[in-house]
Amino acid sequence: MSREFDFDTPVERRGTDSEKWLRWADQDVLPLWVADMDFAAPPAVVEALRQRVDHGVFGYALPDASHGRAVVDALERSCGWSVSPEWLVWLPGLVCGLTVACRAVGDPGDGVLVNPPVYPPFRRVPPLVDRRLQTAFLGGDNEAGWRLDIDAMDAAADARTRLLLLCHPHNPVGRAWRRDELEEVAAFAERRDLVVCSDEIHSELLLEPGRPHVPFATISPAVAARTITLLAPSKTFNVPGLGAAVAVISDPGLRARFKQAMSGIVPQVNVLGLLAAKVAWTEGGPWREALCDYLRGNRDYLADRVARLPPLTMAPVEATYLAWIDARGWALADPAAHVLAHGLGLSSGADFGSPGYLRLNFGCPRATLAAACDRLAAAASAAVQS
Repeated sequence: MSREFDFDTPVERRGTDSEKWLRWADQDVLPLWVADMDFAAPPAVVEALRQRVDHGVFGYALPDASHGRAVVDALERSCGWSVSPEWLVWLPGLVCGLTVACRAVGDPGDGVLVNPPVYPPFRRVPPLVDRRLQTAFLGGDNEAGWRLDIDAMDAAADARTRLLLLCHPHNPVGRAWRRDELEEVAAFAERRDLVVCSDEIHSELLLEPGRPHVPFATISPAVAARTITLLAPSKTFNVPGLGAAVAVISDPGLRARFKQAMSGIVPQVNVLGLLAAKVAWTEGGPWREALCDYLRGNRDYLADRVARLPPLTMAPVEATYLAWIDARGWALADPAAHVLAHGLGLSSGADFGSPGYLRLNFGCPRATLAAACDRLAAAASAAVQS
């Protein structure tokens, strides 16, 4: 592991405006729930923001050629995907992109297909914009492995299904879908004539050395023409509060519909978010590599600890800093409430569509993770004895 960057020294977040740490601020709870990490952003990003703040003027901002070049170069470097700057549409957040995609595709009453267990906005957003939520659960489980179930997707879709929201890599089960799996999804989308909105926000957090991310849009030119890819520096470089994301849309007609759906509703990206995105994608490579090394160690430490706590199981994490833990063997109505009573704040699987599971964010110093595992062990002991 690189020693150039320090991921071990805790950064005090209590008493700040941290949503993560404010939830149980008056309790002795370690919060490992919402997906932001407890690490400082890359030094290059922090220094660039410091200089920009010293400038003192924070007017309306527009991305220029340098911002587009940062995205283009990062995609070419990280996964060999060649995109054109004109394909990029900047957004003040990835969830905003999901909402715009739902507004841009189809008409009120049309269907949007999702694959639970999945990141909660996938299930929450479609009904908010008068679309029908259609669900096709992933196949498998933590022990057998998780997979995209094309038969279930076919059964869930109907003649008015217009959009598939694909989570790639998948939050919360940690899968980085392989090319052959994506090809099956592409064939399904072409057969059903669906637009695919691919959330690839965790694509720079593949934890297996040497394994590249496969963007869904690279499956074929025909697939690219029906794909909206959503990206952001927020998860990888821990700058989610700065609100910057980008949609990559190669088809001019689809891109025009997406922009029209934004019109009058979606604000511009703020000056600090734009700067952080550009610097992260141009200068953050060494920090990201060191981060992935550290997260790999955290993942392996956590997997070893969970393996000692049957009947708990943990899905193998190929990407992200999120662990998906099956606590259904505890036979408790609310495993999240149970671990909270033992001082550990995790996300409830019910929020993702799968009650009985827990999601644990291991993007934290190793000592914090060790303390969390001690609390999880205490909760497990109490659950087994109850």
